[in-house]
Amino acid sequence: MGTVTIGVSIAVPEPHGSLLQQLRAGFGDAAAHGIPTHVTLLPPTEVEKGALPAIEAHLTEVAAAGRAFLMRLSGTGTFRPLSPVVYVQVAEGAEACTWLQKQVRDASGPVARELQFPYHPHVTVAHGIDEEAMDRAYEELADYEAHWPCTGFALYEQGADGVWRKLREYTFGGAATVPPQGSSAAVEQGTTAH
Repeated sequence: MGTVTIGVSIAVPEPHGSLLQQLRAGFGDAAAHGIPTHVTLLPPTEVEKGALPAIEAHLTEVAAAGRAFLMRLSGTGTFRPLSPVVYVQVAEGAEACTWLQKQVRDASGPVARELQFPYHPHVTVAHGIDEEAMDRAYEELADYEAHWPCTGFALYEQGADGVWRKLREYTFGGAATVPPQGSSAAVEQGTTAH
């Protein structure tokens, strides 16, 4: 049956998501268009394709136990020199994101896994580009602000083309829904999902 690479994340809604994605591309991050803007809950994880129904059932349970919360982004941060990433900070909602990612990766669940770095919710705006462009991203978004009510998260699969596509949306206290065909969103690549 083979394996697939999945991820779980909270999408940054419009108009904020597209704006940050365009800025990321403008800083020279070639991966920007395959990775719509998000906060990672489960970094890229390879699983057996046959495990997807169990993973989807697990995520439905996690979402049912979750409650909507305010997500507020404010200012920038960086993981340099440890990892070549500049991000917009999660100023409000970090505690809820931390709780959610622990539930998603629970040791008794189907996607139990250790993280390479301690979990730190964030929205990547530059990854693996030259230092000057990283500095520009850090400075240009230093005053960035956005907020919205976070009402759920989604499961994504990375295609052979490197683009992340939404498989299911999970609403807090509710059920999973399948997005319309042609919809795409993304989760962080490689080691940048802290």
